[in-house]
Formats: sequence, C-alpha cells, structure tokens
Amino acid sequence: MTFKSYMQTALTEARAAAERGEVPVGAVLVDHRGKVVAQAGNRTREFSDPTAHAEVLVIREACARAGSERLPDHDLYVTLEPCAMCAAAISNARIARIYYGAGDPKSGGVAHGARVFSHPQCHHTPEVYDGIAATESEIMLKAFFGKFRST
Repeated sequence: MTFKSYMQTALTEARAAAERGEVPVGAVLVDHRGKVVAQAGNRTREFSDPTAHAEVLVIREACARAGSERLPDHDLYVTLEPCAMCAAAISNARIARIYYGAGDPKSGGVAHGARVFSHPQCHHTPEVYDGIAATESEIMLKAFFGKFRST
C-alpha cells in the first residue's frame, strides 16, 4: 500500500477556519482504507466552546458515525501540533497514527509542553509523524497572528 497524505485537505480546512476568524488549524481523520471520515477546522469562537479544536471536532464526528468512542485503525492529519487536551483525546480515541505540520513550542502537547504521549498515565500512544507541510502551516499561522500584531 502506498502512503497518501491528506495534509492538503487539512490545510484547506485551516484556511476556511482563518476566513471565519478562527485560529487556522485544520484536521482530517482517515480510516484504514484511506476514506476520509471527518474533516474540520477550529470553531472555538463560532461555537463559544474552548474544546472545539479541529482535532476534537473530527474525533467527535467520527466516533458518532462509528457508534464507538474508539477509532483504532484511523489516522489523523492536523496542521498544528495538538495541544495537551487534543493529545489526550487522540489517546483516548486510540487513534493509530498522527501526522502534523507545524510544531507548537508555546501550546503543543506532543513534542513540546506536556508531551502527553510520554506520560505513564497515557493509555495509548499513536505513531507520530511531524513536519508534514510544516512550512505552509507555519506561514498560515504567522500571517493570521501577524494581523493582530500590526493593528
């Protein structure tokens, strides 16, 4: 089986989030056959919900569709390193692999900060692949936050 990245779809979701005034983060959840089962961008402001991160939204949708709180044999593509909350949700959902773009030294929960997957309390550790379309993800985030710094 040949590897196929779904990061471009995640980037499309991130751009749509930015257009809505949300932090531009997009996520895509794919099953073991390569079928996209959920995709979303951040909606924390729109939903007035601090948990409405792109990762949580796709996990919720996919779990509802599957009728299960677990998503083994699923891969998650996300444009930014998941925060500690999202990393815990990924672990609890038993997602097999995570592919992310930009690292997040300030709020990351995978390679930075809390490093959720390395804790002994972590019930499941997915395979992690970072740096996928990192430059494009970083440029989008810097442009978004640059608007606030220049005003």
